[in-house]
Amino acid sequence: MKALISIHDVMPETLERVRWLIEQLQDNGHDAITLLVVPGRDWQAEDIRQLADWSAQGIELAAHGWHHKAAHVKGLWHRLHAALISRDVAEHLALDAEGIETLMHGSAAWFEQQGLPAPSSYVPPAWALGALPKARWPMLPYRRIEVTRGLLDTRSGQLDPLPLVGFEADTRLRATFLRAWNSIQAGKARRQGRPLRIGIHPQDGELLLADDLMGFIRGGWTSRRMDGQDAS
Repeated sequence: MKALISIHDVMPETLERVRWLIEQLQDNGHDAITLLVVPGRDWQAEDIRQLADWSAQGIELAAHGWHHKAAHVKGLWHRLHAALISRDVAEHLALDAEGIETLMHGSAAWFEQQGLPAPSSYVPPAWALGALPKARWPMLPYRRIEVTRGLLDTRSGQLDPLPLVGFEADTRLRATFLRAWNSIQAGKARRQGRPLRIGIHPQDGELLLADDLMGFIRGGWTSRRMDGQDAS
């Protein structure tokens, strides 16, 4: 079975954990990996060199917001989303359409400014795209956007629905919910013969579902990058 394996929240302060996760994945035969890079952090030259090295290995670099932190909570939906799912990271939900579009263009431009490959994939923090009308998608510098339900094609506007599992469980309540959710989602992928999205956060190897994460890594899934390419 195919899996789209992505490592979220790639920032200077998470690179050591990201490096460990990449080693675990590669040791288990997963070379096709997507890294979700947060451009608006305090990147140093050595950090950029590390991203370039990973890219040269065939690892996809995707854009992941700008600061990965909402400037404020805007409206009832954002308040509920923050309380139940995203806490303070869903930065798109604090912005209007113009602000979201500006952020997404700036995020793509950062890669070019650093001499890195232009990202064709974009993942909003917490998968929350926000109030960006479909009519604006074709003007974005990305071919696809990942949201909770699957992958959006920015040119056609079509959604490719794909199951999703995650492991960011820092409370027992979250662990119970995610373990049940992951079982349902993995079962759906197997029944439908669809790729499973495996979303990993840098600290997941230290949280309550660390063993579950390693089970998925070792569990017979074959990795594929979000852009559909195998590792070079």
